[in-house]
Amino acid sequence: MVDTIYIEQQVREHPRALAVMQRFKHARVIEIERYSEVFNSHGQNFRLQKQNPSLILAHKSNARLHSTPAQYETGGGANYYFSHMLNCLYDCRYCFLQGMFQSANYLLFVNFEDFVADIASTAEQHGHDARPAWFFSGYDCDSLAYDPVTGFAEHFLAAFEQLPNAVLELRTKSTQIRSLLARPATPNVVVAYSLSPPAVASELEVGAPGFEKRVDAIVRLQQHGWRIGLRFDPVIWHADYQQDYAGALAYLFERVDAAQIDSVTLGGFRLPRDYYKKMQKLYPEHWLFAAGLNSEASQIAYRQTLEQEVLGAVETLTRQYISQQQLYVYPSYEAGPAQQQGVAELETMR
Repeated sequence: MVDTIYIEQQVREHPRALAVMQRFKHARVIEIERYSEVFNSHGQNFRLQKQNPSLILAHKSNARLHSTPAQYETGGGANYYFSHMLNCLYDCRYCFLQGMFQSANYLLFVNFEDFVADIASTAEQHGHDARPAWFFSGYDCDSLAYDPVTGFAEHFLAAFEQLPNAVLELRTKSTQIRSLLARPATPNVVVAYSLSPPAVASELEVGAPGFEKRVDAIVRLQQHGWRIGLRFDPVIWHADYQQDYAGALAYLFERVDAAQIDSVTLGGFRLPRDYYKKMQKLYPEHWLFAAGLNSEASQIAYRQTLEQEVLGAVETLTRQYISQQQLYVYPSYEAGPAQQQGVAELETMR
């Protein structure tokens, strides 16, 4: 439930803003000139705000699309990401958002039309490319968790039906899939589920649907014809990680059609140093921010030998179920300086 809504003056009469406010009729509405007055102000306590976040309705005026480094692709050509919303309903302990933002309030950009126009223009620029341009949603929020409020999926799925040379990837942990099941599957949309074994999910992914519930949602979506991606990113090292990931993969692939999975990604646990410092202050005693980490580099990650061991073990387990062509591994440590710079660019542009 939202108790307070901040709304920019310029979107006060926007149909989407009006629809959102209609859902929260009893919320206090405070008009502001720019969202940064609230969202970027200093002296905010992320942990306290997370207990009862306010909602900010705003207009995104520029920088709506960002390029992503090529090594993070999953089969597309040019890669871009966009964020119609900042901050997430869930409270995952490893999430970089709590280290990136001053505020835990939900910031919703209501001008979906401008995002779509930018995506269409960019897709047109790649109209003669050998592979479609790929557009990722769900890095600065969960793509579907707030969908009943925002109507994000309905608007963007309809838009991508008109963009055959573009692919939309919806990154999510959510079981809010009614809007997807209420329509035919869109061929150029991938619903990509972030997954962790039950032991990890129950401890670290606070507020998110459990592992089994996410698998249930995946099964329903796959049966309905949707393309599915599986994202084990980050892979979390812990004492029983091999046993836990083996059990999770066995449970998952007993229920889904592995041959029809669009892609599977494995990623190392990594954070920009500044984000890590803020997150460690929020949870100074948590094992996640101490166990096996290399704190000497600008990017905090597991020690290279440990990461190689962990990703290698989970990769071996995953290859029991899927083909070489379906699997993408994203280590924190790359072979050369150019690749290392690409990782830093991805993290800082978020």
